[in-house]
Amino acid sequence: MANAIRALAMDAVQKANSGHPGMPMGMAEIAVALWSGHYSHNPANPKWVNRDRFLLSNGHGSMLHYALLHLAGYAVSMDDIKAFRQMHSKTPGHPEVGYTPGVETTTGPLGQGIANAVGMALAEWLLASEFNKPGLDVVDHYTYAFVGDGCLMEGISHEACALAGTLGLKKLIALYDDNGISIDGKVEGWFTDDTPARFEAYGWNVIRAVDGHDVAAVSAAIAAAKKADKPTLICCKTIIGKGSPNLQGGDKVHGAALGEKEVAAVREYIGWSAAPFEIPADIYAAWDAKAAGAKQEAEWAAKFAEYTAKYPAEAAELTRRMAGELPGAFEAALAAGIASTVEKKENIATRKASQNAIQALAPVLPEFLGGSADLTGSNLTNWKEIVPVRSGQPGNHINYGVREFGMSAIMNGVALHGGYIPFGATFLTFADYSRNALRMAALMKQRSIFVFTHDSIGLGEDGPTHQSVEHVSSLRLIPNLDNWRPCDTTESMVAWGAAVQRKDGPSTLIFSRQNLPFQERSEAQIADIKRGGYVLREAADAKVTLIATGSEIELAQAAASALAAEGIVARVVSMPSTDVFDRQDAAYKASVLTKGVPRVAIEAGVTDFWYKYVGLEGAVVGIDTFGESAPAGVLFKHFGFTVENVVAKVKAVIA
Repeated sequence: MANAIRALAMDAVQKANSGHPGMPMGMAEIAVALWSGHYSHNPANPKWVNRDRFLLSNGHGSMLHYALLHLAGYAVSMDDIKAFRQMHSKTPGHPEVGYTPGVETTTGPLGQGIANAVGMALAEWLLASEFNKPGLDVVDHYTYAFVGDGCLMEGISHEACALAGTLGLKKLIALYDDNGISIDGKVEGWFTDDTPARFEAYGWNVIRAVDGHDVAAVSAAIAAAKKADKPTLICCKTIIGKGSPNLQGGDKVHGAALGEKEVAAVREYIGWSAAPFEIPADIYAAWDAKAAGAKQEAEWAAKFAEYTAKYPAEAAELTRRMAGELPGAFEAALAAGIASTVEKKENIATRKASQNAIQALAPVLPEFLGGSADLTGSNLTNWKEIVPVRSGQPGNHINYGVREFGMSAIMNGVALHGGYIPFGATFLTFADYSRNALRMAALMKQRSIFVFTHDSIGLGEDGPTHQSVEHVSSLRLIPNLDNWRPCDTTESMVAWGAAVQRKDGPSTLIFSRQNLPFQERSEAQIADIKRGGYVLREAADAKVTLIATGSEIELAQAAASALAAEGIVARVVSMPSTDVFDRQDAAYKASVLTKGVPRVAIEAGVTDFWYKYVGLEGAVVGIDTFGESAPAGVLFKHFGFTVENVVAKVKAVIA
């Protein structure tokens, strides 16, 4: 069974002349131990709710996963294996969720897979605590992750695994491929951590010195891990490229095809006589998991039927949440929240407006799982009914600690698992710590909501290290990421509603520290906020269109009034989400940004982004340097965010 993995891996990599054969060949017996003896899954239904989750954190070894899926009976054919790393195949270079049945997450950036696994194990525990009843554990599954040296060298593994240990996520089991090799060679020159001791310090159960090529030994370790009351790291000593007589144990087998001569040598060395891309019938039979999977799911379905009969409301709620559908009361709660902002007309910071939005929506969204990276009192991602998540104490709000990257990747794991809508927060300038996880959320089309506060020089005295300048524009460059920077309470409520309703990707919600004035709007204008950009101040025969976001809407409105006093008519366009606005039809966009009327954009950030809207004949009021340490009002004046400067820019553009 292990040699079947080796053969498929080396043949597929050889055919593509691209890939990583070493890890699949080295972890083959570990895979046999897990998939043939412990892993609960159904190849005929990869989305079975109570399946175990399997993640290949060391995703460069993707052919291990593809071989397993093919051999176990998933809809991954031999033709798919032959199409490894080819355009639009089910077997891309790294595992990608949504392309390959049975792949739970997209991996490749090392360390994020194990962080996703922490999120999945967290979601399983919280759902089980919420829905299971005596004798009816309808949420009851494990999360397994394969990890390599690279995953454990990445700092995110520390962030995520430390939190997993603190929370005691006992159904998380990681199997460490300890082969001592990375791309540059033997890791002893740059990675000499006492990894078992490190994980023990996190509060993990650690099973040391397991022979990774002894199926029985690995299986026994997994069985022991299932009995632990904490997450488990199984340290498996392996030989990279096991079975390659001339390359095993070295870095040359890590990330390149073996070559035809060595492929032939492997066949002889391991006694594999089948032709390339052929698997003997008896080995297919040994691997086939379809019957066992159908039986496991049927047993669970019978239990869930009993659960449904006894607890119909809970069964319907669990079904709804795992399907990612919003409750029927959501639309009314959102509408009431928007109406409340119009009634109150509060002049408050949008971070506070965000908290008000959370409070308005949380009572009808039990799937809300909030949190913050040690800044809850500043990010304001808490609400009245929160229950903090602690070891042995499930809840709905997570103190992630100062772990921005780990938080964001854990949130992605929660979203991938299903049952919750995760949101987490930090200051906008620290979005850079989280950036690759934001990119992965967008790539995977997951409903993760990233809340970023203290969004500009408006945070004042903390200075340039904390003052975001380039961040909003840089986040807008990530495909499939919707970024919202609202200007007041109403736009903040609409932005939260849009992020929650979006099912095909993540959103960032970007809020101010300082108070911002409420903007009066008609019902039609309120309805248009969700389109990302709209005319906030209409004017017939306008000579200029002012485009602004967030805190700069106030300035745009004041500048428009000053221009009017001088006989220059200006329209004001609020554009809280350029990403959403860009998806509108051409007619709507033309109605907002009318042709022939010059434009000036105003945003407390870098200017380059805005030329896509104002053109070379327009102007941008922005900041192309880092900030300074001073009170907010002083800073805005220093950097030219004044009515006088905007008026001067407008006059220059018109002239």
